[in-house]
Order: sequence, then C-alpha cells, then structure tokens
Amino acid sequence: MGIYLSTPKTEKFSEDGENVKVRYGLSSMQGWRATMEDAHAAITDLDASTSFFGVYDGHGGKVVAKFCAKYLHQQVLKHEAYLHGDIGTSVQKAFFRMDEMMRGQRGWRELAALGDRLNKFTGMIEGLMWSPRNGDGNGNTDDWAFEEGPHSDFPGPTSGSTACVAIIRENQVIVANAGDSRCVISRKGQAYNLSRDHKPDLEIERERILKAGGFIHAGRVNGSLNLARAIGDMEFKQNKFLPAEKQVVTADPDINIVELCDDDDFIVLACDGVWDCMSSQQLVDFIHEQLNSESKLSAICERVLDRCLAPTAGGEGCDNMTMILVQLKKPILSGASPRDEPSASPGDEPSASPGDELSALSEKLPASDEVNAESKPAECGSSS
Repeated sequence: MGIYLSTPKTEKFSEDGENVKVRYGLSSMQGWRATMEDAHAAITDLDASTSFFGVYDGHGGKVVAKFCAKYLHQQVLKHEAYLHGDIGTSVQKAFFRMDEMMRGQRGWRELAALGDRLNKFTGMIEGLMWSPRNGDGNGNTDDWAFEEGPHSDFPGPTSGSTACVAIIRENQVIVANAGDSRCVISRKGQAYNLSRDHKPDLEIERERILKAGGFIHAGRVNGSLNLARAIGDMEFKQNKFLPAEKQVVTADPDINIVELCDDDDFIVLACDGVWDCMSSQQLVDFIHEQLNSESKLSAICERVLDRCLAPTAGGEGCDNMTMILVQLKKPILSGASPRDEPSASPGDEPSASPGDELSALSEKLPASDEVNAESKPAECGSSS
C-alpha cells in the first residue's frame, strides 16, 4: 500500500467556536495518506483577553504534533514573560520547551500515553489525532520533574512536527512559526503571509545548516527532511557545542507581531497540504466567495479541503490537511481613527510609514507564492 491508501479517507473532524472577539471554524482530513499526522489547538479563551490557534503537521509519526497540540499553549501561559505582556518571548520559549519536555523518562512516557500503536520507523507509540477541548489551557501545573526509569536517557523523538500558531490579544496578532505550515491574514480582501515557509534552500536556513555540520541534498536536510525548522527531529539536534537555535534543524520560531484593525477580515492557519494546492491569495478569494452564502466557518474549511483533495493518489492534494479560519469580530479598534498612507495595489509591495508597528521580521518575510505583496500587510486605514 505504501504511504497512500487505495481510496482517500474524506471523513472530517470539524469544530466551531467563538467568544466576544473572534469566531472560528476548523476542519482536518486524512485524505490519501495512510495515517493522519496533523493536530491542532483552538482555544478561544487562553486567558480573559487572549485567544490561541495552532496547526501542527507531523512527519515520521504523529505523536510530536499531538504533544504540541496538548502542551504548547499551556507552556505559553507559564513563562514569566507572558505575565509581563511579552507574548513573543513566551511563545518562542514554549517552542523550545517542547523539545526539552519530550526528553527523558517523563517525555517518553507522555509521548507513549498519546498513542496506541508502535511506529516501526521511530520506535514511538502513536494513536489518533489530539485536539484539546476549548478552554483547557489554564488549570495546569508546571511540574515536569525528572523521572528515573528505563528511558531516562531518551534523547527525544526522531519524528517531528511543524508548528504555526496565532495568538490574538486585544488589537494584536502574534504569529510564531517553525516549518512550512502557514498563517495568512486577509486585509480588505488582500492576502498577506504572516509566516515564512522554512525550506532548507532559503539562504538563512542553508547558512545555519551548513555551519552546524549538516548538508542539503535534493532540497532536503541531510538528504532526509524537507524542512529546516521543526519541533522534535532530535537526530538533527545533537551538536552539544551549539545552542538550540543554531542546530541543523531548530525549533526556533519566527515571531511576527501585527496590529489589527477594522480592515482585517480573517486569519487562516493551515498545513502545507492546503498551501500545496492553493496560493495564499487564492485561498483568501475562495473564503470571501464562500462567506457570501455560508455562515458556518467549519463548513467553509471543509469545502477548501474537498477542493484541494487530489482525484488520484500521488502528487499535490494527497497530504493530510488541516485548516483553521478565524474571523475577527468588528470593530477591532474601538474609536481608532484611520491613518493616512499611500494606496497599495494588489501585487505591489505596500509601503509603510516610519511609524509602522509591524515587527521588523515582517519586512523580511518572502512571498511564498505568486503574489509578491503577501509578505507584509498594508497599514490599517490605507486606501484601496
């Protein structure tokens, strides 16, 4: 049977939810793949003023994606920086914390508890997709004590996962990404990437890989992994003379902070199974079209997955697919007045005033498909 099924599994896990500031819908589908390795988290009330959404695309097994879906948002809450309002730092530390927590006897035991069968390639026990229930991010202790046992020296899983999360607090969205899942915002109908796909051939990734002693062959790290950043994949993180952010493969996320405004329509997070089939702008256009006749956001996600599904096994449209659509309730900024800025046409790189509060990182984000303007949103209030 190989990695593909004889017929695709088109049954979907779908969910909708909302609070006073956002409403979301999500859907995931196994498709042609022999196993489902995606996971996700949708927590509308991470705390009283914060919502959290994340997609996790596993490779070599599903347990790392499930582990992230269960624990990553909890760790964002636990870091001291979060208490001081520095969400960017707290989410970055949470990404690194995933690798730390999956080591040793405790890590091995937690990974095993998330699964129900042994993966012959990784030696890890795996099971069904993990989707945490909305709101379970708060009542957790931060005790992750060392445990004695037969797997005390467990270095962590050889399987791994991408992680792309969007944290919405008041009038900001903080996006953290490691891997090739992607977050896109629709601003006045124009798609802008809020994350960068971490492929090995990107200059910044290639430089780190080579300096850490790795190599790139056929677009893959050490001829194996087609991602330059991921959680897990501990075989690529064994250089004891380098910090975590400089390993051959790193969990270090890009952090992008964007000011939201009334021009913003929705945010989409999806695994590469969707982006392989639709560009960022194509997906935004499709969603806008669907919103004219469909109010249930999960139903729109389901239609996207069906549209992307390949008619036969092999090639694009055969991957697992997971998508979260987050609609922003208006107004985002109460009483805010629009700021003047030169107009930005679709396909052009929008200009920004020196006071633009987008993070410096967003200036460096390359477009991941044919729409060159997707690397940075135009400033709120700019004319169309």
